[in-house]
Amino acid sequence: MLLKTFGWSFAITALGLVAAGFYGGWEALGIVAILCVLEISLSFDNAVVNAGILKKMNAFWQKIFLTIGVLIAVFGMRLVFPVVIVAISAKIGPIDAVDLALNDKDKYQQLVTDAHPSIAAFGGMFLLMIFLDFIFEDRDIQWLRWIERPLAKLGKVDMLSVCIALIVLLITSFTFATHAHQHGGAHVDKAQTVLISGIAGLITYMVVGGLSGYFEDKLEEEEEREHEEEEEAARTGKKRSPVVLAGQAAFFMFLYLEVLDASFSFDGVIGAFAITNDIVLMALGLGVGAMYVRSLTVYLVRQGTLDDYVYLEHGAHYAIGALAVILMVTIQYQINEVITGLVGVVLIAWSFWSSVRRNRALAAAEGKATASDDKTEVSSGV
Repeated sequence: MLLKTFGWSFAITALGLVAAGFYGGWEALGIVAILCVLEISLSFDNAVVNAGILKKMNAFWQKIFLTIGVLIAVFGMRLVFPVVIVAISAKIGPIDAVDLALNDKDKYQQLVTDAHPSIAAFGGMFLLMIFLDFIFEDRDIQWLRWIERPLAKLGKVDMLSVCIALIVLLITSFTFATHAHQHGGAHVDKAQTVLISGIAGLITYMVVGGLSGYFEDKLEEEEEREHEEEEEAARTGKKRSPVVLAGQAAFFMFLYLEVLDASFSFDGVIGAFAITNDIVLMALGLGVGAMYVRSLTVYLVRQGTLDDYVYLEHGAHYAIGALAVILMVTIQYQINEVITGLVGVVLIAWSFWSSVRRNRALAAAEGKATASDDKTEVSSGV
């Protein structure tokens, strides 16, 4: 099972390390290995959240996620995305941006760093909306009840998560504008960039998340009314194929997963520049790491881990909230990538341990109940 799920990741790792060795020797190989670990540590919460969505998809769409999805994640976000950012920020053509990335790495790194505020605002708002919509939803299973119970009650207010996200964005852009003005006003215009990018992230979440949620709800309704629709189809002959509807639902959930992965990858791409400004090594290291995150997602789904450890999804969403805040803070202040990675790992480890304790408590309660029933039967027999 382990080899079947992670086989491609192991193969890609070997190819990536060999390619790095041929490209730049042992030093390049070491850099790629470090970047791979960085990507996995920063994106472990991504795998948990992805698993919660992917388990609703059939085997075909899981394969699409691991094939086409990986190509989008590796080549799109880890290779093409930084080049596109440079092209837009420097107002140059894509070919010139690639030439810059290969031949003038220092300038390329500076241009990507200059574009960080807009990247952080877009990704931060997208991730913040995911966290807020999760925390404001009333759930049967609650992890940190002292937080989740009152917030679930507040969540009954319409559009509350959107209002809070916009308030956070306004405060962030205002703070950024004040900070820039104090330094001579050279970057005051970037406050507007932060605001526009953040709104774009919010709109992207609402459109993609709304469409995927809509088709998911339609799919559930279709399954619940399956028997009734079969009878209606026999009378009218105008039944809409549930396969088509399932395809639409899966497609928009897949699209949602890709946008989610893109938002998670922002911190990894930016953080990678602290290790190297070589775009080839960056693509290799982050790409290999992204492959492991994908395989881990599928492993969690096939093993039913989220069902066995019910607080994992909570921990992952708290990690998402923390990452969203960190991204917004990095618009003005620099935060070490080690801190970013540790926050997510600690929250998920905490939720995992809480799940283990819950399972033990339930097992103990069932054992006591069984023993009590046995005693009752013996007494009755006597």
